[in-house]
Amino acid sequence: MSDTASSTRSPARPEPDGASSPKKNGPPSASGAWQRAMDFDIGIVPLPVLVILTALVTALTLTGNLSGELAVVIGIMTVFAFTLAEIGKRLPVVRSIGGAALFVTILPSYLAYAGVIPAAAVDSIGGFFTDTKVLSLFIAFVIVGSILSMDRTLLIRGFVKIFAPLAAGSIAALVVGTAVGTATGLGLKHTVFFIVIPIMAGGMGEGAIPLTIGYAGIVGASQGELLAQVLPAVFVGNLTAVLLAGLLAHLGRRRPELTGNGRLDAAPGADLLDHPGTATGSPQVTAAQVAAAGITAVTLYLAGVLAYDLLGFPAPVVMLLLAVLLKLAHGITPRLQHGARFVCDFCLAAMAFPMLFTFSATQTPWQTLVEGFAPGPLVTVVATVCALVVTGFAVSRLVGLHPVEGALVVSTHSGMGGAGDIAILTAAGRMRLMPFAQIATRIGGGITVTLALIAAHTVGL
Repeated sequence: MSDTASSTRSPARPEPDGASSPKKNGPPSASGAWQRAMDFDIGIVPLPVLVILTALVTALTLTGNLSGELAVVIGIMTVFAFTLAEIGKRLPVVRSIGGAALFVTILPSYLAYAGVIPAAAVDSIGGFFTDTKVLSLFIAFVIVGSILSMDRTLLIRGFVKIFAPLAAGSIAALVVGTAVGTATGLGLKHTVFFIVIPIMAGGMGEGAIPLTIGYAGIVGASQGELLAQVLPAVFVGNLTAVLLAGLLAHLGRRRPELTGNGRLDAAPGADLLDHPGTATGSPQVTAAQVAAAGITAVTLYLAGVLAYDLLGFPAPVVMLLLAVLLKLAHGITPRLQHGARFVCDFCLAAMAFPMLFTFSATQTPWQTLVEGFAPGPLVTVVATVCALVVTGFAVSRLVGLHPVEGALVVSTHSGMGGAGDIAILTAAGRMRLMPFAQIATRIGGGITVTLALIAAHTVGL
């Protein structure tokens, strides 16, 4: 089952005391039709509410009253994100390969470029997205919530075992990508340093940008010009990984023995979630538990931010390591574990698609994405990511990981940082793999950038 919300018919709600049921043989009442409509959700939004919200956003646009106010931003993101996800979820063929995530990852960039999404709306959500760093907070909630609610043994095994398929996949991607790029006439150095390496560098902020700053220091060129050269490969590599994630999820449905349905370790008896102190049924989670878990996540996130400011360590990695240490040291009580699971589930249901939509509409230039579809670079990028994922799949089986989940984690090594991880894992319906994906993206990307700059300094560009 997908971690993100889907279009559903909610369970029938009990009639209030004294309410009479509609006659079986008579025409349906207006109130009954309204209730049925309110129980039909587009993503997480009741259909009538979505229609009204769409009308309100349209009215605000026509009257020039769109602003950066939080309620307005939420309204814009909700209307576009869940509508696009619903379309992708219902189209034949596409829906079986992560169509919802694909549509929300790709189409907003084009819709913003074509003016279908008004410029005022793009400015509104773009300012909010950049100023508040809401994507980082979302990732913090998902990482901390996943780790604190995960089985401790599974957590240790997953972190230890994932490095083998990640390393093997990276080497295979480098070899295959370089061979294909050279064969298509792109040149050995250009293929390695401007296509293959940027794909596995860990996204933009911690990947392509520091990478091209290092390149600029080596060749004496403008960092902006060098960044423009690597961006198409970064964007198309991420898109290819999203497509492959959808195919992996489809493979898991066809071949259940290849997947753990979100569980990474294939050891018998390994459970994805920790169940402290529970008997039968789900534990009752209180608002206080949810609030406590949320503040715990914020605290760990701020510790990561401080570590980055003082020591230069990537904030998500520090946050992840602190959460793991708390879990391993039994520093989290059962009530916080239950609250953390609720926080994680809420974020996946309510925020994943809006985050993907906003990133695509405001941070993914359509023209740059199109540049990556030139035949030579496109074939090279696809070959690189396919080699990464296929090798990760094969090696995962050898080290005792579920192949689908292992390949998905390895595929995030070619994602665009945190947003790329969200898109890839959402396409496969396995967002609870986010802690492992962050290892592939942040640590794998950091190692890739470091080794690439050493090699560039040695052999030149």
